[in-house]
Amino acid sequence: MPYPIVRRFAAMLAAGLALAIAAGCSGNAPNTNPRAAVPLSSVAVDLPRYMGRWYVIANIPYFAERNYVGSRAEWTLREDGRIDDVFVGRKGGFDRPEKRYRFVDTAKPGSGGGEWRVRLFWPVYVTQLTLYVDPDYRYTILGYPGKTLGWIFSREPTMDDATYRSLLARLDAMGYDTSRFRRVPQTPGQIGRPGFASPGERD
Repeated sequence: MPYPIVRRFAAMLAAGLALAIAAGCSGNAPNTNPRAAVPLSSVAVDLPRYMGRWYVIANIPYFAERNYVGSRAEWTLREDGRIDDVFVGRKGGFDRPEKRYRFVDTAKPGSGGGEWRVRLFWPVYVTQLTLYVDPDYRYTILGYPGKTLGWIFSREPTMDDATYRSLLARLDAMGYDTSRFRRVPQTPGQIGRPGFASPGERD
């Protein structure tokens, strides 16, 4: 992908994240969770074990990932300790070509690897928190301070409903408004199912 396109996407993403964190995501109503004001805390992770491919099972929709299906993150630990962070997805449907966007992340010292400083493009950075990872490193939850953005990831492209509900319960306990989450289609058969985002859907 030509570098100017990546820079334009990164600039748009940075602006969207800043607006979402400052004013709430896409005009959503205030978070009514009684624990909404409780600050988020990251958890420690084994960074080498945490690396690899993670599928986006659900997120709070926002413009930079809107209309994407089959999306995933690919993390690679570099020799200098930083993390190559690649977002991959198909915008508009499974018949569309994959798009890839590259970022560089740094684990904050003293966070146990659970708080990352994500460089969208110099000099714009955002903070990403690992809020949960299961003991077998099959599922993880990511969030941002302010709780306007959040993600559920899995090592596999699909997740059973019971596991999904258990992860939503964890987000609820952290103070998230879980009604904002939408599942991201990872197979064509998921498009149009209740609770799943659809290509072309607006927040």
